[in-house]
Amino acid sequence: MDLRVKKTKSAIINAFLQLRAKKPLERITVKELSDLAEINKATFYLHYTDIYDLSKTLENELLDDVFSGLCHPDTVFSEPKLFIRELTDGLVSNQSLIDIIFSNDRRGIFVDRLETKIRAFLFENYPQLKNNPQTDFLLSYIIKGGYYAFVDNTKYNTSDRCEMISEMAECLTNNFFNKPNEN
Repeated sequence: MDLRVKKTKSAIINAFLQLRAKKPLERITVKELSDLAEINKATFYLHYTDIYDLSKTLENELLDDVFSGLCHPDTVFSEPKLFIRELTDGLVSNQSLIDIIFSNDRRGIFVDRLETKIRAFLFENYPQLKNNPQTDFLLSYIIKGGYYAFVDNTKYNTSDRCEMISEMAECLTNNFFNKPNEN
């Protein structure tokens, strides 16, 4: 990529993050972002169709980054402690960006899209898990429940939160998959 293009995109992203940290997505205009980035509006439109396109692009990049930190995403059921540790590492290393890009009413969007990404990976690689009520409920519970337990309990240190969530995920997984089918 051309150095000028890289610098322009970087200026756009930095300006967006500065604005997004202060105000809701709906209140950010291309004009104020362009002024802050010291570019003209036409330059912005060469790269993005609108503010929502820019936001969606950054959201996708952030989700990809968190997901790429899952070295073993297929361990969600076989080794839930490992899965939770890797997921926690990805969340912690990206927390400031998550807090800005998915702030306020967009917080739930992050965890929904993360769950969708993990499900897509699992179902592509393990199609037998698809349309299984145990899998569906357990994935939602571990991913969403673990995420909200982690972000809502900041009075405890990261290591303790991770350990507690890992223990719970392992207990749930073992009980769910080692329980005889009652149908």
